Amino acid sequence: MTIWQRIADGLTRGERACLITVVAAEGSSPREAGARMLATAGGGYSGTIGGGALEWQALSEAARLLATHPDGRGITRSLVLGPDLGQCCGGRVSLRFEAFAEADHRWIAPLAGVEATGMFVTTGMPDARGIVIRTPDGPSHPPQPGVLREEFGMRRTPVLLFGAGHIGRALVLALAPLPFCVRWIDPRAEAFPCHQPANTTAILADNPVDLVTSAEPGTLMLAITHSHVLDFDLVAAALQNPAITFTGVIGSATKRARFAGRLRALGLTDADITRLICPIGLPDLGSKEPAIIAAGVVVQLLRQRHESVRLPLNTAPCPLPDRVFRRKTSALA
Repeated sequence: MTIWQRIADGLTRGERACLITVVAAEGSSPREAGARMLATAGGGYSGTIGGGALEWQALSEAARLLATHPDGRGITRSLVLGPDLGQCCGGRVSLRFEAFAEADHRWIAPLAGVEATGMFVTTGMPDARGIVIRTPDGPSHPPQPGVLREEFGMRRTPVLLFGAGHIGRALVLALAPLPFCVRWIDPRAEAFPCHQPANTTAILADNPVDLVTSAEPGTLMLAITHSHVLDFDLVAAALQNPAITFTGVIGSATKRARFAGRLRALGLTDADITRLICPIGLPDLGSKEPAIIAAGVVVQLLRQRHESVRLPLNTAPCPLPDRVFRRKTSALA
């Protein structure tokens, strides 16, 4: 969720917003510390702190602050989910509410600009209203007493998706709301739809294998092209690049066996070949519908992302090598 851009845009229109942050969570709480949502003075909201009675109560408190404090106000509320909200869960949650004023736009707008580049850190201290005035900060700076340090933005895992056929299109749509940065590669310009999701960049590449060999650490690779020859070349390059942490290819057990024989002939070990996922998806879903195949593949990618080491802060979102060019696209928010 792009927090600061939404707040800045709203203040520009004269619509104030309240940022709700889970600052502490104990026991069976619906979301973890750091979860956030926005509530606007017009009654809209985005993001979630867990839904249910907790979120309903939080939205009510945010509306009250926005209505009664035009100059802005920040407060913290601690709620025990059982006694306070009548929930079966036994957790406790502390929420920070920050209802911003139009004057806060001066320091919020720069944060919106930094947010567009990816993950970033802020430091700040509460002012007399209880609102934390934040400024961007480097990730390596040590914590300071009395200074609040927070992370914003989304850690997006890079995905190389080769092939703009029916399954490729279904995958792009399935990945759209998730924390991935997708580079979608196909040699056919006409294969791409006119619009792609905001986290996707369509690429025409003279040599697609170059994208695999130059991939950044933690990249997930999927080969779903119209050519088995190209699929093999992509797989061979991926299995020899330690930066690629997931190598998947559309196909069958027979295709995998044939690829394995050719990979051994290239000198790859059985340990290397074990990392090849073919076929991709979850076979127990029992369907070859593109959207259902895509759903299974997304589960595999999410599992791999969960197992991977955390990405460093301020990683540029999917930088493109010079040897390829970016096709002009329209981003859907």
